[in-house]
Amino acid sequence: MEELAGEAGITVRTLRFYRERKLIPPPRREGRIAWYDEDHLARLRTIAALLERGHTLNGIAELSEAFDHGRDVGELLGMGAPTEETPVRLSPEELADVFAGQDTPENLAAALDLGYLATDGTDLVHISRRLLDTSAALVREGIPLADVLTAARRVREHTEALAELFTDLILSQGHSPDDLQRLRPLAKNVVEAELSMAMDRRLGQLERGQHLDTRSG
Repeated sequence: MEELAGEAGITVRTLRFYRERKLIPPPRREGRIAWYDEDHLARLRTIAALLERGHTLNGIAELSEAFDHGRDVGELLGMGAPTEETPVRLSPEELADVFAGQDTPENLAAALDLGYLATDGTDLVHISRRLLDTSAALVREGIPLADVLTAARRVREHTEALAELFTDLILSQGHSPDDLQRLRPLAKNVVEAELSMAMDRRLGQLERGQHLDTRSG
């Protein structure tokens, strides 16, 4: 414990306090000896970085619990299940940079719950480079990450329904799951085209509304 506290630049008393608050996982024990490793040191450095950004210990404790009980990278990726998405491995510090410091314990817990993030040792793994880049771009446009994640949950509900619709359409005609995998680009084409036209309609409605406002003024 003294060696770990020294490496982390904190006192043994502070380390004991973090253990009592369950901010770090328990050590591996061999008889009366407690062994700490690089994972414990990385967690302590992450705690220090979060404290420097103004996060509270209560918030960090919630985040630590989410990490310790969150899905691991194998579960996140479906243990080798087919996917067209490219996972991205990041350190907690890199994730904070991507989202301009909006990596609050609440937002990270929401991302873990959505299945966007999983833990792999001291690293985080985001399930999709496209989703990560798009979310970061929205945040750069001034949209809070919390709102992006709320919208993502609603999108998930709609896309699950679309996937079920297309699956039922194909399998009900006697096709196999292999056929479904082969035909999935057709489902993506339909959804992309429909979304594009829906956006056109929404933009048209907004433009007409602005025109009417100008005439009334």
